[in-house]
This record gives sequence, structure tokens and C-alpha cells, in this order.
Amino acid sequence: MGDKAHAHPGAAGRAATADQPASVRNVVLVGHSGSGKTTLVEALALTAGAVNRAGRVEDGGTISDYDDIEHRQQRSVQLSLVPVEWGGFKINLLDTPGYADFVGELRAGLRAADAALFVVSAADGVDGATRMVWEECAAVGMPRAIVVTHLEAARADFTEMTRTCAEAFGADDPDAVLPLYLPLHGAKGPDGHAPVTGLVGLLSQRVFDYASGERKESEPGEDQLPLIEEARNKLIEGIIAESEDESLMDRYLGGEDIDFKTLVDDLERAVARGIFHPVLAAAPAAEGARQGIGTVELLELITGGFPTPLEHPAPAVTTPDGKARPAIGCDPAGPLVAEVVKTASDPYVGRVSLVRVFSGTLRPDETVHVSGHGLADRGHEDHDVDERVGALSSPFGKQQRVLAQCVAGDLACVAKLNRAETGDTLSAKDDPLLMEPWDMPDPLLPLAIQAHSKADEDKLSQGLSRLVAEDPTMRLEQNQDTHQVVLWCLGEAHADVALERLRSRYGVQVDVVAHKVSLRETFAGRSGGRGRHVKQSGGHGQYAICEIEVEPLPGGSGIEFVDKVVGGAVPRQFIPSVEKGVRAQAAKGVAAGYPLIDVRITLLDGKAHSVDSSDAAFQTAGALALREAAADARIHLLEPVAEVQVLVGDDHVGSVMSDLSGRRGRVVGTEQAPGGRTLVRAEVPEIEIGRYAVDLRSLSQGTARFSRSYARHEPMPPQLSERIREQAQDVS
Repeated sequence: MGDKAHAHPGAAGRAATADQPASVRNVVLVGHSGSGKTTLVEALALTAGAVNRAGRVEDGGTISDYDDIEHRQQRSVQLSLVPVEWGGFKINLLDTPGYADFVGELRAGLRAADAALFVVSAADGVDGATRMVWEECAAVGMPRAIVVTHLEAARADFTEMTRTCAEAFGADDPDAVLPLYLPLHGAKGPDGHAPVTGLVGLLSQRVFDYASGERKESEPGEDQLPLIEEARNKLIEGIIAESEDESLMDRYLGGEDIDFKTLVDDLERAVARGIFHPVLAAAPAAEGARQGIGTVELLELITGGFPTPLEHPAPAVTTPDGKARPAIGCDPAGPLVAEVVKTASDPYVGRVSLVRVFSGTLRPDETVHVSGHGLADRGHEDHDVDERVGALSSPFGKQQRVLAQCVAGDLACVAKLNRAETGDTLSAKDDPLLMEPWDMPDPLLPLAIQAHSKADEDKLSQGLSRLVAEDPTMRLEQNQDTHQVVLWCLGEAHADVALERLRSRYGVQVDVVAHKVSLRETFAGRSGGRGRHVKQSGGHGQYAICEIEVEPLPGGSGIEFVDKVVGGAVPRQFIPSVEKGVRAQAAKGVAAGYPLIDVRITLLDGKAHSVDSSDAAFQTAGALALREAAADARIHLLEPVAEVQVLVGDDHVGSVMSDLSGRRGRVVGTEQAPGGRTLVRAEVPEIEIGRYAVDLRSLSQGTARFSRSYARHEPMPPQLSERIREQAQDVS
């Protein structure tokens, strides 16, 4: 790396294609919002000749962040694929959003990629969320490199940033996170800041000057060599330490001068194995330049150091009914196994699926089997259907360039897969398979919505189903207790994008309403009631009297009905009617309109009429008896309590525990977790954690995660219970 010359004829106007997996590189760009990922992708495309000027394609549009919502919000909100060609390789650049609300798009990018490029701003440093993604990649051995951006910022310091990166990403081995190049600076401007004009390669000891707008290579000056000597020696030692050749370190320590090719080969192998993580630099191109500073060096690293799809193990596969199957290999001639990593709706061509082919070759107009993962709890139907593949294309901004096929290891867009959703598997129709799903974060911010008008109501169901089909990090809930439609999201920005897409893509205007939790009622003590339903209005009348006793039961008991009538006071055929009546009233509630639970209702006595008694009369009498019993008793309102687990950095544990206490939570335990973190377990009323997904992010600077699960219902504090009763009376 550092002295390779690549022929890179302009790829603008035609689709980047690949015939073999060895010529493909799938790279996901990771970094916090504003770190410069999208700008870097556009600079790489410019250098590769894929655009005529930074970020522009033939129709004048941008190659990424081309969605109308992204233009309005001035940030990436979805995964974008930008394929470019460089030196005979096809590079699939996967640009991911940096904002935490769109982590589902990031995970889709990680699934589709074979290596990750972490983009770090020299002006802002490394945030906690980026550290967490790095750890996730490390856990699965994904190769990673780092590129430092925003070197033009006044306070930017590349040397300091490399130290920061080594501390943040090299916890196990800081010497495995080292720079390959050092930036060269021009004359200082009026503000005292010297702009970056080029790079010097630590291994090649060559200068790459971009000051003229073209990359020019030259020998370093005598005054420059001493500046790189220390960094160069450290880099060589770091590479040799990871070398598979155990004799190399002894030779180096013995004073032997290791040749350049050996060092580069060992470096590339170490990067591909995910055990060495080079740091590179990138800076904006000069006005009118054809190459951004550091982009050639990045493309050389990607093509020379990042692994091919042949080196990346594919996820496990089973049959749709869960039977094990042999591991698949990245073979274009093998059985077809592909995965939908993203689903989008195009107003002109309909649904478009971004697909990563792991095995076999995907061709247009063939029939494939689509297997779903059964995300029924998120509004996704489980399905196993055959579908005909539409046209294959390579995305480039808003354009779709037609492809003849997509081989194993490559990515392509597939049109007209009307049933396929994100996370689904495509396989041969006569040999259906299902890929192991990737981890998707649970949406924990509820958004209760209702149609704005009758016209919107007619379109709401279809719009919501399309929305969740595109984004499996959303969950659609039709709450039977509160009668609300709830869209569960990852955060406020995620919710805003969902509402915007409903309006702009599907023509559905909705109103956001207060989210309700599923409260319950129960009796605090024993009580009795008499239900009398007697009416005479000519002809057959209505006559039914019953007496009941109600007593509380332990939590989780439900409603128990007991018949203790003696002497036939209530005829046997009407006892089920009484039970039906009290259960119907219990479902409606007896105090504030919430379902009654955990009570035993005993029928003690009653009266009937030989002509006027009926099933309906005794149902009414049973309901009246329960209401009378409630009127003379103390009724508890029960609220759902969630079991919450918060994984938080040790420096934020105190703040998190204090905040949970302020939400009426009870901390039930803590335990140490890897990476300087603590797992806090608590029980918190659900009414107090409606916005916890947002508040915890603010409290922990975006580094904490939490999960929640229903534990039980328990009595609310009297003052809160009384307020809810008053609100229920006002509504009624």
C-alpha cells in the first residue's frame, strides 16, 4: 500500500459489475452523525470516476442522501449503497446513518458487508455509541479500519486523534491501531491553521501531494524523514507482531531491514483477519480537483487489505421448518441463498429490495422461494411463498442501472418482490432455505396514532403494513385493552421519519395522541352486592335477582366464579347467565373503565319468575350486582410493572439508578459487565418509562441500552389512582 498504481477508467454512466466473488469488496461505513461518512463516500466515488464532480451523477442528483426526507432533515436516515469500480474491483460502499435512532439501518449494513470502515471526526472525537459498534464488530471478528476526517477543522490534530482511536478501539492491543500515513500541511492561513495538502506513507516513505488537485508522488525531503521515523518504526513493529511468520520479529530485532513487499503483504493479511486496524486520513479535495485527499489510499486499503466475500463466513442456514443444513459457501455455482437487507418503496416501480447474495447466482425473471423469519410480534407476517424476481439493478442515487445477474458475494436491487420483507431469505423454489436472522434492536418508544380523517382511516392499515415491512426495527401494535394503534420506534427521530413516510409516500395523515398503558382494577377487600332487574311493560316482563359476594385473589388468578346457590333460588339454566353478566361487566371495569382481575365472585342467592325470567335478565342482574359490590368497596387501580435491565457505563451508573428511583422504580440488583459497564436490574411502573428510550440516551450520552419485559400488575399510589379516576369521570 502506498505505491500501487491503479487504472481506474470512469464508471459514470454504467453499472459496476462483478463476475466472481474475488473481485468484490463489501464495505460498511460506520460513525456518529456528522462524522463525514456520506461526504467520504462521495469523495471515493469521485476518485473512482463514478461521478463527474463530488456527489453528482449524470442527472445532477447526489449518489447518497437522495431521499426527500434526508434533504429536509439534513442527515442520513437510511442505508445507502454506492457501488464503484477501482482497479478491476467492484466496491460496494454501504453508507449508514450515524444517529442512534437508525441503528437498524446500521445493522443491515453490517450484515451485508465483509469489513467496516469507522469514520471518526478529528473535530469531535470518538463517541460511546461508536465504541459499542466497534465492540460488536470485534466480537464477530469483522475486519475494521479507521479513517479520520475533518482534518480541515481549526482544532483538528491527527496525531492526537490516532492516540484517541488507540485508546478507544485498542483496549486489548493498542499497538494494533496505528496510522499508515501522516498528513502533510501547507502554509498557515490567517486563522493560524495549516490546511492538509497531502500525505506521507509510513511504509513506502513516499509523499503524495494533492495540492494541485491531482495526486502527485515524490520523494520526501530531508526534513520530513525524521518526522515519520518514530511512527514508521512503531507501525513496522505492530505489523510484525501480527505476522504469521514468527521469525520476522527476531529478524527485525536483529537489525535486518524487512523489505517493503513483505511488510505490505503481512499488513494486508492482518487487516483481512481482523487483528490489525490501520488508521488513515481524509480531507476535502481542492476546488475542481478530481481526487479527495486520502481517497486513493483508502481505495488501495479496501481492495488490498479488506477481505473478499470468499473469506467471510456466511450465516447459518436451515430449512424453513428449522432442520439443520450444511454450511453454504460463497460459490456462484452453488445453491441460491440470498437475503433481503433493506426494503424500500419507489413511487414508480413499487417495492425494491436490496439483496446480498451469499451463495449461487441470482438472475432476473426466475422464480425464487421467499422465507420469512416470523416477526409476528412486530407486525410482520410469517410467510413461505414463491415469487418471480423482477429486474436486477445496481443503485446509484435515484438511478437504477440494469444488471444481467448478481453472483455470490455481490449486492443488487431486486424489483417486484411484493411479499419479501427485510430479513427474508431468497432461495431456490425446489430447495427452500432460511438464513439465521441478525440481531435487531427492540423498539422501545411508543407512538400512539389515529387517522386524521375518514379518508386517512381507509388508507392507514395498508400504509402501516408497508412501513413495518420496510423497517423491522418498528413494531406495530393494535392494543386490545386501550383500543389504540401504537407504532413502537427506536427514538423521536425514528418516529418523525415514520410519520413523514406515512404522509409523503403513502398519503396518510395521522394525529399523535397520548399513549395509554393497560391498567387493571381489583377489589381491595371483601364486598357484597345485589342485582335486581325487574321490569313490567305489558306482555312478558323481565325478572331476575341475584346476590353475590366478591373477594380479592392473589395476583395472576384472573376471575373465578363460584356457584353456592341452594334450594334452586336461581334455576340451574340461569346460573351461566349470571356468570356471563358479571364477566362482561368485569371486562368493562367497575371504577375507571379498566378490566377487573384477580377476584372470586360467588353467587349466593337470588330469585326468579316462572314466566318473566330469562337469560338476558339474569345477565343484566349479574352485572348490576357486581357494580353494587364495587360501589361499597375500595377498588385498587393496578398498573403494569416492567422488569427493566439497563446496561450502562460505570461512570453513569449513579445517574441511572437515581433516575430510576425518581420513576418510582425499585433497583433489585446490579452486576458487573465486560467493557467497564454495569447491568442494572430494576422494576419500574410502565407509565413512568414511556419516554425512557429518549431520556436514557440523554442521561448516558448515548452509551446505555435497556430492555423491558412485563412483570406483573400492582396497585398504583392512591393519589395517582384518584387522579386517573377523576379523568375517567370527566371523559364519561
